Amino acid sequence: MVEVTARAMAMLHSCAPATGWGYGDTSLLRKSSSDSSLRKDLPNPSFTPIKRKELKKGDVCCRAAYTSGDVNNLPTSGTSYSDQNASGNRSAQWQSSCAVLSSQWASTQLEEEKGISDVPTIHENTDFEVPARDLLTLPKPLSITDLSLQPRHGSQLRVAYQGVPGAYSEAAASKAYPNCEAVPCEQFDAAFQAVELWLVDRAVLPIENSLGGSIHRNYDLLLRHRLHIVGEVQLAVHHCLMALPGVQTSELKRVVSHQQALAQCEHTLSKLGVTREAVDDTAGAAQFIAAHGLRDTAAVASSRAAEIYGLNILADGIQDDSDNVTRFLMLAREPIIPRTDRPFKTSIVFTLEEGPGVLFKALAVFALRNINLTKIESRPQRKRPLRVVDDTNSGTAKYFDYLFYIDFEASMADPRAQNALGHLQEFATFLRVLGSYPMDVTPCQP
Repeated sequence: MVEVTARAMAMLHSCAPATGWGYGDTSLLRKSSSDSSLRKDLPNPSFTPIKRKELKKGDVCCRAAYTSGDVNNLPTSGTSYSDQNASGNRSAQWQSSCAVLSSQWASTQLEEEKGISDVPTIHENTDFEVPARDLLTLPKPLSITDLSLQPRHGSQLRVAYQGVPGAYSEAAASKAYPNCEAVPCEQFDAAFQAVELWLVDRAVLPIENSLGGSIHRNYDLLLRHRLHIVGEVQLAVHHCLMALPGVQTSELKRVVSHQQALAQCEHTLSKLGVTREAVDDTAGAAQFIAAHGLRDTAAVASSRAAEIYGLNILADGIQDDSDNVTRFLMLAREPIIPRTDRPFKTSIVFTLEEGPGVLFKALAVFALRNINLTKIESRPQRKRPLRVVDDTNSGTAKYFDYLFYIDFEASMADPRAQNALGHLQEFATFLRVLGSYPMDVTPCQP
């Protein structure tokens, strides 16, 4: 303990600033995406998350000395510890800080040696009774309000998805990252924030369905957040009709599921003559029936959801179209290095200046270089949704000002793509590359 105290005091004195650092200074907190040791750390509400191996112990101790005390009494620029009028008081405070920090540092070292984690345990949701199966062992979906309370543990890759266990998004996460730890989130926004806050390593979220079209919410979130698309995965959707064990189809009065799933099973559900109710996700519908013991209600979800929640499958493959595929995006904090030795896809978003034929010119930059466009999506700008122009007949006219999302088959390492985006900037008022990533060329198996 004496050796630990001496080392801590030496580090504190060696990094005691002559000019003083302001509270919240983050110049020492630059993160390195190549160091996987950060997975063991948690975001601290006091300052930016840091990696233990990246900073010297003296830097960390000095940082802690400033953040552990009174914010109003922190040294400012130009303040010196040689002030004779307050030298006694500051000396006492410095010695006290040394003692506290050395004790904390010593206990931290002991905990690391013993493998003890100071992270709180996740408490499962116990708001409902389970009729025939213990659902309390399932992980509780993260919400936006409790993101800062969730622990980081283990070295396994953690992947966020929207929904509850048994959702199609969970299956997509497992397909994209086999043997990963899938982390459920209540909303799409919570999954984005979980990645940004270093609570998870990746997020796998749907972007479009072959029957239902685009997931507009996730297009908006791609622009709002600073995550990068690092891959895509396509998943065949296979819907099942399920209910509690012993329930017959003739007993059903309503069917619950996600609105897209209900629409994709329109023909089958119409023949049943039941009331349809939309919920947040397909697996959540199965969980709802199992938790409340509803014998007059069925759910449309995956066969895995039926297995998890102990439901009986009444009908299999009830979707109207067998070719039902959902495309998911894999999101990360850092982009991957684009390559040209395999098929790549690049996603961008841009806005255009006003004028006739501008959109035609913008799209022509890809055609001129023989680059295939696989997706075009437009969304009104939220900050400036309407553009006002002169109209000689009625004074003024308004029309929407759009953002354009485009996917094209080329890597950013390809000179054709680089030249195309350079050409596009001649017409664009805003341009952002959302990601350049490998295409999913594997066949979709139901």
